[in-house]
Amino acid sequence: MALLNAIAATPVLSDEQFIIVQSTTSTQNSGLFDEILPEFTEATGIEVRVVAVGTGQAIRNATNGDGDVLLVHSRPAEEKFVSDGFGVSRSDVMYNDFVIVGPPSDPAGIAGSTDAVAALKRIAQTGSPFASRGDDSGTHKAEMRLWQDAGIDAIDASGGWYRETGSGMGATLNTGTGMGAYVLTDRATWIAFGNKADHRIVVEGDPKLFNQYGVILVSPEKHPHVKTEQGQQFIDWLLSGNGQKAIADFKVDGQQLFYPNAKGEDS
Repeated sequence: MALLNAIAATPVLSDEQFIIVQSTTSTQNSGLFDEILPEFTEATGIEVRVVAVGTGQAIRNATNGDGDVLLVHSRPAEEKFVSDGFGVSRSDVMYNDFVIVGPPSDPAGIAGSTDAVAALKRIAQTGSPFASRGDDSGTHKAEMRLWQDAGIDAIDASGGWYRETGSGMGATLNTGTGMGAYVLTDRATWIAFGNKADHRIVVEGDPKLFNQYGVILVSPEKHPHVKTEQGQQFIDWLLSGNGQKAIADFKVDGQQLFYPNAKGEDS
């Protein structure tokens, strides 16, 4: 009887005590979520379950109502998600940057460049191998914008010097290092990546490589099952001093991976 009374007295978390966040592979693979989410859960009692996929897939999942919060990194797609009525509003939450990594042989001769578009032109002109995620992720979207700025149809070279992996960032980096190819990656994933081989950053510092992350509450008008209160609590915490400090404090090998820059909601 005492055991039964003890069981009855044990609090049971309801289904409302967790939220689903549709997010990117970079926030998961870098270790950011493993670092900061326990702090949020301890403060609120709300568990965060992350679905880590490419930005395009995360947005499609959220559009279908398979999540409460969206945290991704492709502002044009995020703004369309909101304007189409699937998100309540978006807020800047943090940023880092993209870099191009490559082999020490540097066949395109781009090492040390701060001009990403010129570097991609050289890669195409020399037919140097380039490994692309090819998965409609935020990184892939950024890469496609850079090829467009370079005036190059990289897809036309698919199967030749241009290889599409259709995979996440880690798998694409594995492919790139294995075949001696250049790869566009977010810096956080590169820092945390454990199989760099002899690849190194060859292009960085171009303003076009800026990588902004946004957070959006999925619309309860479109999807009434969305846990609005709990999802908003998570967003508010991310944008608060505590959440922003948790993001800033996250480091790998002494290097800061994400830089908080919340400044309120915008649509």
